Amino acid sequence: MEYDNIVPVELILFSASVLQLEKAVEVKWITATEINNSGFEIQKKKTEERSQELEWEKIGFVPGFGTTTELKSYSFLDDDVISGTYLYKLKQIDFDGSFEYSNEIEVEVDFTPKEFALYQNYPNPFNPTTTIEYQIPEQSFVTLKVFDVLGNEITTLINEEKPAGKYNVELRIDNIELSSGIYFYQLKAGRFIQTKKMILLK
Repeated sequence: MEYDNIVPVELILFSASVLQLEKAVEVKWITATEINNSGFEIQKKKTEERSQELEWEKIGFVPGFGTTTELKSYSFLDDDVISGTYLYKLKQIDFDGSFEYSNEIEVEVDFTPKEFALYQNYPNPFNPTTTIEYQIPEQSFVTLKVFDVLGNEITTLINEEKPAGKYNVELRIDNIELSSGIYFYQLKAGRFIQTKKMILLK
């Protein structure tokens, strides 16, 4: 969403977008001119479906350019978000302490994975620990197992019902007698099955 000309400093763009990889919301705005502009206080609140809306909270401040007739671009990264609906607004503050609020913009945040996925372990090669990451878009019964090259099961890392989300699992071989070589890890979640290779290097 964008709104034009909403504060005295001639705010000509105000937008918010979801960054899935960073799990954050990026707030951007552009001014055409500024007069005695100390800066912008960024405020947000989360809207709740089954209860009263939460209060506005200050989440940051970005200094302005004082007085200028040039286009100026600003941005602020809000990485304190979870899935839900948020409202953002700017409080433009002058050097004398007077202020004006922008209109509000709404953004829907949804970090729920869109598909099943099993990622490459890291580090790889590894010794004695490595991390396996996977994601599931819906609640599923999940098993994550490790096998040797002959198909023998080495260990079971996960064997339980899991809600939708992204997960990290640590594999430690401190108490497992394993030799250097190639191993496989397999994720099963509902009808999804995927296997990847990893290397133990002692």
